[in-house]
Amino acid sequence: MTYAVKTFGRLDIACNNAGIGGEAALTGEYSLDGWKKVIDINFNGVFYGCKYQLEAMEKNGGGVIVNMASIHGTVAAPMSSAYTAAKHVVVGLTKNIGAEYGQKNIRCNAVGPGYIDTPLLAKLDKEHINALISKHPIGRLGKAEEVAELVLFLSSDKSSFMTGGYYLVDGGYTAV
Repeated sequence: MTYAVKTFGRLDIACNNAGIGGEAALTGEYSLDGWKKVIDINFNGVFYGCKYQLEAMEKNGGGVIVNMASIHGTVAAPMSSAYTAAKHVVVGLTKNIGAEYGQKNIRCNAVGPGYIDTPLLAKLDKEHINALISKHPIGRLGKAEEVAELVLFLSSDKSSFMTGGYYLVDGGYTAV
């Protein structure tokens, strides 16, 4: 953020997009260090980004923040309680920012992707990939470009009356 302001004189659009899956364990067996790592990256990282982005955008008189959540900001990811909790909190933070900063011409929305065909998923075996595909009624994994198009729309003036929202791009994953 500081780089953007130093380089361009202002910050108009920001997308907070970082996250890790964390360990696979039942909630009661989740390690404290594992919990802290996932929460620090997936939630605290978004909060810190928003905090300083809001400061810069207030000086501009407005701006747009898009937070990357997940489908697991609305439904459980069994064996991944830290991930699920962090993504739910990102959605809640987004709603708060939308409510608090709308009158300052700052919009904030969250995106909830389903499983997207990325190099991270390429590490999984064919059986696991097919199991993920079967959870999407559309019959395939999503594409990064499909998520990017939603982020672009939410970052544009075409969405000027949208703030505090959580928008899914999930191939129907959360519909069933």
